[in-house]
Amino acid sequence: MAKRIGVVGIVIHEPKTVAEKVNTVISDYGHIVIGRMGIPKPEANVGVIALIIEGTTDEVGALTGKLGNLPGVTVKSALTTQSLEEEKNHDR
Repeated sequence: MAKRIGVVGIVIHEPKTVAEKVNTVISDYGHIVIGRMGIPKPEANVGVIALIIEGTTDEVGALTGKLGNLPGVTVKSALTTQSLEEEKNHDR
């Protein structure tokens, strides 16, 4: 299956209660994470994480599914429409 590059946005409500579980899931999928930026907002009791990922749609779906099943976690993803394999072949 071809890989795609994309972004996963994660909003964590009440991060003190679930942040450890979020970090565990992200670590489990570390092989598809290219970059990560996290912004804490303790005054709003919210945290936001942006992940730059490169993986198959199955891998991204598994990551976002596990994160989305955690209580107080909202996840959205956006992937490129063209696979990286198509890009490589196009450049030749």
